[in-house]
Amino acid sequence: MTPTLREAAPDDAAAICELYNPYVLNTAITFEVEPVTPEEMAQRIASVTTTLPWLVCYEGRQLLGYAYATPWRPRAAYRHSVESSIYLAEGASGRGLGTRLYGALFDALRQRPVHAVFGGITLPNAGSVALHEKMGFRKVGHLQEVGWKFDRWIDVGYWQLLL
Repeated sequence: MTPTLREAAPDDAAAICELYNPYVLNTAITFEVEPVTPEEMAQRIASVTTTLPWLVCYEGRQLLGYAYATPWRPRAAYRHSVESSIYLAEGASGRGLGTRLYGALFDALRQRPVHAVFGGITLPNAGSVALHEKMGFRKVGHLQEVGWKFDRWIDVGYWQLLL
């Protein structure tokens, strides 16, 4: 079966939580520390999709991944800049899904007045760095010890793609 991409809907919230919450509980990839409820995720999806894309990738009824963009900063002069995020289900990497999801996300962003896309990556994370650089991002910043999770300080790098 070929994986299909589509716009996310609030009905996807429970599946997204099942995919995302292991990242929250077991990794430093996200700086959230408490699992997200389906109700909260549905609100996030509804909030994002009023102006920006949130895409999901399913194979049958199984969610394999998702990608979305959020506003970079609230000030008006930043209105043409967004931050992108992507998450894949355990075992879904290495199939080209990240490239496909991000490619579709950036195509959708090009249809909007978006100029710059930022990706914040918890470091180290060689897989995420490789995906972002494959998609044309370049590293523009490194913030040292900005997150505290699992009893340690964590760095974050920022990559940028100009559309």
